[in-house]
Amino acid sequence: MAVARGRGRLSRVHPKKLADVDSERIADAVDQLRHRSKATFHDRLHRVRMAAGLAVQAGIAAALSYLVSHRLLGNPQPVFAPISAVGTLAASVGQRFRRTVELIAGVAIGVALGDGLIYLVGTGAWQLGLVVTAAILLTIFAGASVAVVIQAAATAVLIVTLSPSTQNLEIPRFVDAAVGGGIALLVTSVLFPLNPLRVLNRAARPALDLLAAQLDATADGLRERDRAKVQRALDRLRDNKEELNTFTEAIEGAKETTTLSPARWHRRDELAHYAEAAEPIDRAMRNSGTLIRRSVTLIEDEEQIPEPMPDAVSDLAEAVRLLKHEFAVGDEPEKARERSLRAVSEAGRAYAAGVGFSGSVVVAQVRTAASDLLVASGIEQEEANRLIRQSFGGQEGPRGAGPEPAGAPKPPTAPPVG
Repeated sequence: MAVARGRGRLSRVHPKKLADVDSERIADAVDQLRHRSKATFHDRLHRVRMAAGLAVQAGIAAALSYLVSHRLLGNPQPVFAPISAVGTLAASVGQRFRRTVELIAGVAIGVALGDGLIYLVGTGAWQLGLVVTAAILLTIFAGASVAVVIQAAATAVLIVTLSPSTQNLEIPRFVDAAVGGGIALLVTSVLFPLNPLRVLNRAARPALDLLAAQLDATADGLRERDRAKVQRALDRLRDNKEELNTFTEAIEGAKETTTLSPARWHRRDELAHYAEAAEPIDRAMRNSGTLIRRSVTLIEDEEQIPEPMPDAVSDLAEAVRLLKHEFAVGDEPEKARERSLRAVSEAGRAYAAGVGFSGSVVVAQVRTAASDLLVASGIEQEEANRLIRQSFGGQEGPRGAGPEPAGAPKPPTAPPVG
């Protein structure tokens, strides 16, 4: 018989009850694992879809580089051309033209150093170490990028190790670098250019989905006064660098595609809209982080939570989802704008009903994040601020504010925008 201590004496707990509790905990853990597994599987599929176009481009570029170097230029061992092509495509999207130039520059430096030092000191293990050290120090001294440093060192290694067995390696290596990089650019810009808007839509989806999901979780946590749920949303939103970096890189890649690819020049205006939206979306992420962090404090301090406050956060989440959808289908984001202003209106009702110090900050951040979403939708900042003030309702101040932390400043009479 299981025994538990309570209220100063021993009390007996039926094993069946303990078993029920354990079963519930196990079932909850299994559900969490199942949900996490599904999320991981979907994330991996999404990454595969994102990389599918790049994989096809890399395969085509490698094959063409091999054929050009081997058949047209007569290189009997055209290894470096396909390697250079794949290396160029593996660079961060939006930097491939620069990567090709860096690739050729690095090869030139590596060839010069390798040949020069081999002539002076010969070949061998310590000579190899000397050549690599010299290549790295010289390129760093010259202010070269990391890509040039790595390419110079790698080329120097190849020159030192292969020169004894392969004659006249230097010129083919240099030519292959130019052939591989050039064909990679040809494939990405002319032969097989990706649709920049499709790439952007796929890249923006994780960032916007993350923001909407954590705002929804925060709204639920406020309704239930569940501090742990809101804290989890905050932790997840803080870990958003990967999603934002993917979105930013996709924008840079799309700019490069519409600059180099004649078939995509007509997409420049649409791309400009997306590019302008990236910064306000980033701001909305950061301002939503402040909103969620103050929601945690609000629950901890047991401030009152007017009913419209969670509704305002939910409307903000829905505005993010609508913005994602309307961007994806190419519609004017009117529904996203309307829902953003509805969130501000609900925040105004919450403020009028009475909020504490942290509550006033939550209200202010709803306004600020909504302003960011309006700007992301294509509205000028000044006009967005005017619409925010109008939707908020010009509240004079909260009524029946809840308890505030001792010594805390009074909540603002009008939460600021921006």
